[in-house]
This record gives sequence, C-alpha cells and structure tokens, in this order.
Amino acid sequence: MSDVTISIIGIVVGLGLVLYMIMKGVNIFVIALLCSSIVALSGGINLYTALKTHYMSGFVGFMQANYLIFLGGTLLGKIMETTNGAKAIAQLFIKLFGKDKAVISVPLACGILGYGGVSAFVISFCVFPIALQIFKEADLPRRFIPAALTFGCSTFAMIAPGAPQIHNAIPVNALNKILEGTGTSIGLMSGMVVGFISCGVMLLVGCLWLFHIVGSAKKGGEHFVAKSMDVFKTDDEKLPNGFLALIPLIVTILIINIKVDNQPIVQLESGLFLGSLLAWILMNKYQDNGKLLGNLGDTCKNSMVAIANTCAVVGFGTVVQQAKAFPVILNAVLNIPGPPLVGVAVAMNVIAGICGSASGGLAIATPLIAPAYLARGISAAIMHRTLAIASSALDSLPHNGYIVTVTNGICNETHKDAYGAVFKLTVITPLIGTVVAVVLFTLFPTLP
Repeated sequence: MSDVTISIIGIVVGLGLVLYMIMKGVNIFVIALLCSSIVALSGGINLYTALKTHYMSGFVGFMQANYLIFLGGTLLGKIMETTNGAKAIAQLFIKLFGKDKAVISVPLACGILGYGGVSAFVISFCVFPIALQIFKEADLPRRFIPAALTFGCSTFAMIAPGAPQIHNAIPVNALNKILEGTGTSIGLMSGMVVGFISCGVMLLVGCLWLFHIVGSAKKGGEHFVAKSMDVFKTDDEKLPNGFLALIPLIVTILIINIKVDNQPIVQLESGLFLGSLLAWILMNKYQDNGKLLGNLGDTCKNSMVAIANTCAVVGFGTVVQQAKAFPVILNAVLNIPGPPLVGVAVAMNVIAGICGSASGGLAIATPLIAPAYLARGISAAIMHRTLAIASSALDSLPHNGYIVTVTNGICNETHKDAYGAVFKLTVITPLIGTVVAVVLFTLFPTLP
C-alpha cells in the first residue's frame, strides 16, 4: 500500500471521527487535536511539527485575520439583544405576516439581523424565545424551530452581496491579497446581480419548503409540545420600535459598502463597531446601563469562544493540507470536467464539508483554489461570490458547530428529531442557490 493511499485513508478516518465525535458531543478542541494527529501520522508528517507548526499556524492565523470581525458582530448582536432591538425586529415581522404564516417570519427576522451584521449565534439566542412563542401560539411542532433559525441565519443572508459577515470578508481579503500589484480589487458587493438572484432563490425555495414541511407535519397530527425548560414571554416587556431597531443595521450595511476610488471608506470591522455605537445611542433607554461593562465583558468572552471553535477546525484543515494525499485530492478537484465554476463550487463544498464550517472552509479554500481558477480567466468578483454562496451548503452537515449549538444547546432538540428539516433547508437549498449562481455566472459573466 502506497504512502498516498495510507494518507487518504487517514484523512477519511479523521473526517469520519470528526463527524462521529461531534454527534456524540465531544469538545471540538479535543476532536481537532485528535483527528489532526491521525491525519499527521498517516500522512507522513512529524506529529510535533503537525501540531506545533501546522495546526497552530492555521489556528492563530485565522484568529489574527478575523477576530475583530467576530468581536464587532458579537458586540452589535449583544447590544441588539440587551436593548431588545432584535426582539423588536422579530415582532415587526410577526405582525406583518400574521399567525398563519408566522413560521416564515422567523427566518426572515433572522435574515434581516444577519444581513445587518449580527453573528448567527447571537441571532439564534435572541430570536429563539420569540420563535418558541410563535410556534406555541400557532400550535406548530417544536422540532422545526432549529430549521427555521438555522435557515434564516446561515444561508441566504450571511453570503448575500454587501452583508457585513465574515463569510463575505474572508474571500474578499484573500482575493485582494492575490490581486496586490495588479491595480484591481474587489469588495463586499462583488457579483452583486447574480448574488442577489441566487440568494433570492434560496429565500423563496427555503420559505416555501419550510411552510410545506411544517404544514405536512401538522396535518399528520403533530402539535406543539413544550419542554420542561421552556419559558414563555410576558406581555409587559418594553420593546423599542421595530423600524428604529433596523436603523443601525441599515447604516452598517451602507457605510461599509460605500467606496471612493474603488476603496471602502469604512472597513468592515469599523463599520460593525460604528453600527454597535449607533444601536446603543438609539436604544440605550431600553437596557440596564448598570450592566454595560458586564455586557461588554460577556461580548469579548463570547466572541473569543465563537472564533476559537472555528480556529480549531481551521487548524485541523491546515494539517490536512500538509498530508501526502492532499496534493492528489486538490489536483483531482482542480481538474473536474465541465465549466471552471463547477470546479470552484465543488471544491468549496468539499472543503467546507470537511471543516464543518463555512468560514473555516473559505479560509482554507480561497488561497488554495483561487489562483488556479483566476489563471483560467474567471474574474475575482465572480470567484468571490461563487465561493461565498457555495460555502453555505455542505458546511451545515451534522458536525457543524453552529448546527450543534442551535439544535442541541439553544433549542434542546435532538439531531434525530430536528436535523432532517435542517438538512433540507441549510444544505439542499443552498446547493440549489449554488447551481443557480454557477449557471448565471457562466452564461452572463459580465454582469456587475
């Protein structure tokens, strides 16, 4: 048996263990180190070098490049949470759609918050109590709450053109680094027309599918069954006006996408902090100011935990890149027959699936595959949008940290009961959106 074959087996075993151990609830840091060791020992890498150099370079590199974005998104989310701004936006959508279509209001509210820059974890914590109330009042099966939350947070909104999310920022930063010295650059709005169409298809398909799935279950005799830990809100909660709560999100999106001489006047991290300050100014009276420093401390701690989980996955992926089999796997991916964008989409999905993370997958995939496909004539703008959209599909396999947190931690549901709907909305629906993007970019490569 050749060294490459042994290395391939090691990568497959390592990935299989990642999936199995995540499903069993093992800590992601333990998983990443153990599976990195398996990949290293089977892939011809000195174990000490694999962990000390390769694993830690991936871990620390992702932290350095993206921590301020995580912090800004978490800070904005925390202020939206403590001022009840997030709840106000969710309630606004509930009133607009009414009780009969209330299930769709959950992902729409999540999507608005996500497109405004609030991190997915924070949105889920904020909107879950409202989703719980909606599902109870409409007598909808509780097990579909994770699907409604994860669809709204981790698909159409987080990868849409202009969104102040890390999934937009990572490929932009990586591609601009490749483009240094060429006199060209890209921004968060690159691939705008096709990007919005693709995300619109995801939104439409997902909402219709969610409505059908929940409706079919209810017709089959399922009802809302509360769990012992459920707490339902009272009507005396003081909320800001929903339209007022939207202003900081709209301002954040606008200021980070305004360019002068092809350069943004406000960087993403700065935009998120300015949006957070504006949210605090507008809705300060709705929060307990005595807890301000404590809330800021919680924000720093939570953002560190969130990014460290992704760093662990990126570290594992970095070790995989050093294995003897990886060049063979990468060469196979880069030579997928058909239009070049098919290869980009497939490669991105595979790497995001391996990582169990869209952001982690983007951090690994973009510098690896972008140079080869740029050399084939694909524009950086098309590359950026295709990578971002494709990253939102296979990243949502059962071992994804966000999926695990929402399903088991926030919603207290099991994968057995909840993941079927989550898979349809966060894996299959984004795959449909990816196909739409690839087809449109291939047919109309000159669209802005």
